[in-house]
Amino acid sequence: MRPALLNPLFAAVSSLPGVGPKTGKLFDRLLRDGEPARLVDLLFHLPHSGIDRSFRPRISEAPRDQIVTFEAVVVEHRPPKAHSKAPYRVLVEDDTGDVQLIFFLANHQWVERALPLGETRWISGKLELYDGHLQMVHPDRVLDAAALARLPPVEPVYGLTEGLYLRNVQKATEAALAKLPDLPEWLDDSVLALRKLPTFGQALGELHRPASIKALEPTTPARVRLALDELLASQLALAMMRAQFREQRGRPTIGDGRLADRIQTSLPFDLTGSQKEAIVEIRADLASDKRMLRLLQGDVGSGKTLVALLSMATAVEAGRQAAMMAPTEILARQHFERMLPMCEAVGIRIALLTGRDKTAERNRTLKALIAGEIDILVGTHAIFQEAVQFRDLAYAVVDEQHRFGVHQRLALGEKGESVDVLVMTATPIPRTLVLTYFGDMDVSTLREKPPGRQPIDTRAMQIERIDEVVAGLQRAITTGAQVYWVCPLVEENEDLDVAAATDRYDDLRRIFGEQNVGLVHGKMKGRDKDAAMEAFQHNETKVLVATTVIEVGVDVPNATIIVIEHAERFGLAQLHQLRGRVGRGSGKSTCLLLYKAPLGEVGKARIAIMRETEDGFRIAEEDLRLRGEGEILGTRQSGTPGFRLADLSVHAGLLPLARDTAQAVMREDPALESERGKALRTLLYLFEREEAVRLLRAG
Repeated sequence: MRPALLNPLFAAVSSLPGVGPKTGKLFDRLLRDGEPARLVDLLFHLPHSGIDRSFRPRISEAPRDQIVTFEAVVVEHRPPKAHSKAPYRVLVEDDTGDVQLIFFLANHQWVERALPLGETRWISGKLELYDGHLQMVHPDRVLDAAALARLPPVEPVYGLTEGLYLRNVQKATEAALAKLPDLPEWLDDSVLALRKLPTFGQALGELHRPASIKALEPTTPARVRLALDELLASQLALAMMRAQFREQRGRPTIGDGRLADRIQTSLPFDLTGSQKEAIVEIRADLASDKRMLRLLQGDVGSGKTLVALLSMATAVEAGRQAAMMAPTEILARQHFERMLPMCEAVGIRIALLTGRDKTAERNRTLKALIAGEIDILVGTHAIFQEAVQFRDLAYAVVDEQHRFGVHQRLALGEKGESVDVLVMTATPIPRTLVLTYFGDMDVSTLREKPPGRQPIDTRAMQIERIDEVVAGLQRAITTGAQVYWVCPLVEENEDLDVAAATDRYDDLRRIFGEQNVGLVHGKMKGRDKDAAMEAFQHNETKVLVATTVIEVGVDVPNATIIVIEHAERFGLAQLHQLRGRVGRGSGKSTCLLLYKAPLGEVGKARIAIMRETEDGFRIAEEDLRLRGEGEILGTRQSGTPGFRLADLSVHAGLLPLARDTAQAVMREDPALESERGKALRTLLYLFEREEAVRLLRAG
């Protein structure tokens, strides 16, 4: 149960005074993707900048084109003639000069009320010189002395959504701050003193009511305090999950090597050094009486699936079962088809289970699974369903871990007694993010590519040269090449992304012929998506136009060219993942980055790094520096909770402190029963890490 103390923070934003149902829906869209927004979401929506209204010069000294606030007397009203489209003008002056205030399409009564003749008013906005006269178009503020006294020196500026105005967010945030309860202190006194940190409530107040523009910088004590709180909640939740997982005794799973060795000797190449090392680590975990929770990360094409198969063979050798779960049907089917011949050759019984299986076929699979007639089950989310029961599941592999939440990964582990869990990701993850998101796991890393992989020739061209690109593709296709054509991200709006892909698909069909061009995007029905992918895999279509749905794992060795349109709109990690769709066969591969000039500094840096290296780990570090953690882990597209208050490109240095604090708490007060322990429970609930508290109660 969430502590009653926090209930006010989880009330709906629509319950605040001045926020009706209509404005409430806009807050829902801004703060929670359409889900009902709560006060906590509003308070964690920090201002990204501020407007300084503290600069108050005389009119003659006021600079142009920056915000100024000056005192003046209203000396003349010049309303437009009836039916004229001319603006309403008001002349104001002090003893050093005058300014014309310009109001287009103005409400005359409002202007007369706000600026009565002969009265003194404080006016705030940007001054400009027009036709030799000083003017201000639509002042931001027109205030009397009493209102000026209430005007903050710096006005916070927030991210908005269409229809929602800055005043709406400012007023709602003020109302939310008034409801902020007095929370117990969960940070150690020594940390507070050493870093001169305010309390949690003070920190929120200082950021939403900034005393200066500098007060909004990410390195201020207030911002550091909130970042540390969020990182501590995350690290403590991970530490508790790990402790719970490790406390449950494992069942040793020891194979004799007969199946894995036969698969390995049948391969036309040797395993890389890091593949061998990862297999040794995983087998040691399987053989131990502690439960395994391990992350296997490797660059595009580093051979993770093979490591998974050889370690699953170990479970089969021990007379038990293994499961492998992928985030999409295309990926699950691809894993299954890749492993099937190797499994059949050595007598491992492997099956596929997806949400689209026909009822009779599904029932046969479920019966065989519980009877122990299936050794390895490959599938999608469908594996989680209650009806899916194993005879003796020893080992679960979760592919593309960041597409699944922690609770899903734990749910798969509940499908058997003391199931060992391996999670895999093809997104190389910088060290800081490994600690952040996967701090509850041991880590194995594949750094080399299997022998025979060709380097990819990466080139950048301005999009104006698209006709040359198309002519080059026509020549390549006549020699048997296949091409991916990836369409741009349009403001991360899937409807617009699909429109962009559909338009390009129509263009390319006119050029290459209707039969030769396929289309795949996230809004298609699963069956149509699979059909388009299969036609491309079987070389029935020569060009596949796609949105970023092909980013993860799709494997077509004959595809040797990828064109990424408007490459400047993609993050580095995404560009690297997309490039990894080619270079999978023996042929020479090319990646063409089409960009719109002029490129900004970040765009230039991205393209330079892509041309310079194929090392996904270096690219991931650069991407974190340029873009932030959400892009690297795909958290903008998936359900992983990204950070709202911590920015890892700035606050990564706080991670060791958060981790050490969490580990100390787990040593000294693992049940969180002391006074500080209870305060830490409040922290976990505040940052919605209830999963960890539920484990405490279950444990």
